Amino acid sequence: MDRTRFLALALLSAVAASLPAQTRPRFAPARLARIDRFMQQYVDSGQIAGAVGLVLEDGRAVYQHAVGWLDKESGRRMTPDALFRIASQTKALTTVAILSLVEQGSLAVGDPVSRYIPAFAHTTVATKSDTGLVIKAAARPITIRDLLTHTAGISYGTDGLIASLYAAQGLGPAAGWGWYTADKDEPICATIERLATLPFVAQPGERWVYGYNTDILGCVAERASGMPLDQLIRTRITGPLKMNDTYFFVPPSAKGRLATVYLSDSTNHAQRAPDGPRGQGNYVDGPRRSFAGGAGLISTAADYARFLEALRNGGALDGVRILAPHTVDLMTHNQSGTLFDSTGARGFGFGFQTTERYGANGMASVGTFSWGGAYGSGYSVDPVEHLVIVFMINQLPNRTDIAAKFPTLVYQALVGSRR
Repeated sequence: MDRTRFLALALLSAVAASLPAQTRPRFAPARLARIDRFMQQYVDSGQIAGAVGLVLEDGRAVYQHAVGWLDKESGRRMTPDALFRIASQTKALTTVAILSLVEQGSLAVGDPVSRYIPAFAHTTVATKSDTGLVIKAAARPITIRDLLTHTAGISYGTDGLIASLYAAQGLGPAAGWGWYTADKDEPICATIERLATLPFVAQPGERWVYGYNTDILGCVAERASGMPLDQLIRTRITGPLKMNDTYFFVPPSAKGRLATVYLSDSTNHAQRAPDGPRGQGNYVDGPRRSFAGGAGLISTAADYARFLEALRNGGALDGVRILAPHTVDLMTHNQSGTLFDSTGARGFGFGFQTTERYGANGMASVGTFSWGGAYGSGYSVDPVEHLVIVFMINQLPNRTDIAAKFPTLVYQALVGSRR
């Protein structure tokens, strides 16, 4: 063999060896088929009415399946483009909107919330004593960072100690499941200003408390940007990313794709949920005035996966950038110390749970960020495996374990390695 041909063959071998592992199939088809059967079992047993699962690898769909019913009573089958109430999955988009304002200098993570909502200048905290409820002044001002990490001490007002106070203001027990505002005929900032007058359940920075934090951020975003939250999110996120099926209230032309809400009854069977805030909601025929940054959006599996893929890519997708890579790093790294998990196995960044130890979140790699919604949906982004995993269902209360098991079924099908 002459030297030129030898060098050419050696170079070809080197290039082939350096090709990314994803050029070889990493998901076993027979194992992916297990997911279909797994999902169908929950429909056949009556535990759920329907669901959609979607998995992206490097932005390409390697698994997509719709199972069961969009509306069982009318005989309409679930479809991949079904619209779901995503509840707390809204928080990630509101967080991105806030951080986009940070990037342009309109606000800072360390700013006091009172700079944008003056009613937060003097907040209070409720504690219990031998004589009953005691309300004390907050030890320090609540900051934007406190809200981003859910360490402001603000709950959803359903705690027994404060529930009656919140109910009297149309919050807590009087707001559906606590977080629901789609039926309110007022802007979100009016609701949040009323919230500021109520006592919270912990001092700022004292512990991790899940609650109205991101709804407050939605009002902050409106004040800092000078536009309603729906317009801000559409302008900076859903519009640029071509997420054409994500909105706070369903357009009349799309209402036929909105998944019916079901609930798990006492026998763990899915039953149609009632109308109203604790059931079907007001996302079609409501006042359409309250843009709740913590739990208000409607979306599809494909739209939400597209949003997550942009974050997996460091804030950009298809030539459109919504955040800088360093900003995405802030979101997806633990910013809460051990307040979220005292063992340090999991953390909480800006809007996301983070996996700090392998095994702390199923088979997810260290560095995976994830969360879900009250209606039973869930998602995760695994940067190590280049995966986006989305599972959509609308069931509340949901006593099934299908959403928790879905990522495990995805990982068991992943038999190839990038390493």
